[in-house]
Amino acid sequence: MAEIAFVGAGSIVFAKNLMVDIFSFEALQDSTVRLMDIDERRLDRTAAAGEALVAEHDLPGEVRATTDRREALDGADYVFNMVNVGGEEPFENEIRIPEEYGVEQAVGDTLGPGGVFRMLRTAPTVLDIARDMEELCPDALLVNYTNPMAMLCWAVDEATDVEVVGLCHSVQHTTSTLARYLDVPAEELSHWVAGINHMAWYLELEREGEDCYPALREAMADPDIYEQDPVRFDVMDHFGAFVTESSHHLSEYLPYFRTDPDVIESYTPDEEVGDYTVEWMPTGRYLEHWRSYQPDLSAEFDPAEADLSLDRSSEYGSRVVHSVETGERRRMNLNVRNDTGAVANLPAASCVEVPCLVDGTGIRPCSVGDLPAQLAALNRSNVAVQEQAVEAVLERSEDALRRAVKLDPLTAAALDLETADEMVDDLLDANAAYLPALD
Repeated sequence: MAEIAFVGAGSIVFAKNLMVDIFSFEALQDSTVRLMDIDERRLDRTAAAGEALVAEHDLPGEVRATTDRREALDGADYVFNMVNVGGEEPFENEIRIPEEYGVEQAVGDTLGPGGVFRMLRTAPTVLDIARDMEELCPDALLVNYTNPMAMLCWAVDEATDVEVVGLCHSVQHTTSTLARYLDVPAEELSHWVAGINHMAWYLELEREGEDCYPALREAMADPDIYEQDPVRFDVMDHFGAFVTESSHHLSEYLPYFRTDPDVIESYTPDEEVGDYTVEWMPTGRYLEHWRSYQPDLSAEFDPAEADLSLDRSSEYGSRVVHSVETGERRRMNLNVRNDTGAVANLPAASCVEVPCLVDGTGIRPCSVGDLPAQLAALNRSNVAVQEQAVEAVLERSEDALRRAVKLDPLTAAALDLETADEMVDDLLDANAAYLPALD
């Protein structure tokens, strides 16, 4: 029987989906899912959803809820981290203050000043979770879903002895998107993908042994398809590979797309063209979307109106647990420390997203070798920011924080060094209540 802790379980949609995934496997239906959140109202809603699933399918497993993190962690086999530290106010500051300076982020949760400051306010909590795990469940696997993914996993790897793996759905979703562009069934596509989280590259994309890139370039020539993913298609055209993250996200990791309002407008279609993500190109649109799916906490969870099926999603989390528990081997793209040299031309300490074999022996990264030089260069531009942000957290270094922001490709394209410092000053002042003290 697996003991699985969810820390930050107040996000009812995501937590419920993960419970569905876990209980969808017969071998995991006797698991105990321990839900933990500091917001009791949110926690109660998620617990009600989990209890309804167990009752609906008469499962031998159990769902428990607690606001005590240490209680949730004690003796756990797996710890799913999905915390959101600070909520809406700092998130909005991390978008709007840079916007005032001309740094036009699309989402601001992975890189850029938004991603760096999100790291600064989130990492202390995640490190506290990991240190509790060292004491209460030292052999457990920490499964991280919280952004900024690479920075948080890097910090946990650097500062603790906890085994951590980062999970994202970029590869699964992008493969489905590519199948749509190619007009083929997604299950018929095979791929070899590697890089970093939100910037991993389809080094190979095949169908029945045939290279799909020629057909993808033909698809790109169709305006209706191109306009669904203009940034990713342009990056493929100029650098040679399709990338795992959406156009709106990718646009903020590079210096080419977001420093001029006319350029942003040119990459934003006048009307929906089949992929809603293109509508998020304007600064702050993701913030509006994030607000729109916050639950109405005044309403009780109603099992009679809920979908209580056990239809498994494409998320990797339950599959990792199932493979480790049963020994069934799977290959999945996961975020792991690069100390095995999985990507030979990225730093050993960095967090890379690579194919991994998962079975009863654990998680083993596959060797990718060198990425094409131009793709590794784009990755390293982001890794440099991540490295400084990790140092800022672990060393409580304001100098490293400022270097992280100044090395950010989007910030560097928009601001001179002195103005970047002024922006950091404003962010430090606005979010002081959410940030650790720095030296």
